[in-house]
Amino acid sequence: MFRWLIVTFLALIIFSGLQPWLQKLGFGRLPGDIRFRLFGREWFIPLASTLLLSLLAAAIARWL
Repeated sequence: MFRWLIVTFLALIIFSGLQPWLQKLGFGRLPGDIRFRLFGREWFIPLASTLLLSLLAAAIARWL
């Protein structure tokens, strides 16, 4: 259980770091990605992008 928490935390950090680069490729603007302003800050919840990247990672892992 603890290992999954660490993996999820690291994945979120990596995704946040790669977000500007991924936005140039079109991720973050997919239908299902939520972006809103609250308390003067812009919040971003990439539901569809995360699902697409997870499917891509699973396909690569299965292929290897």
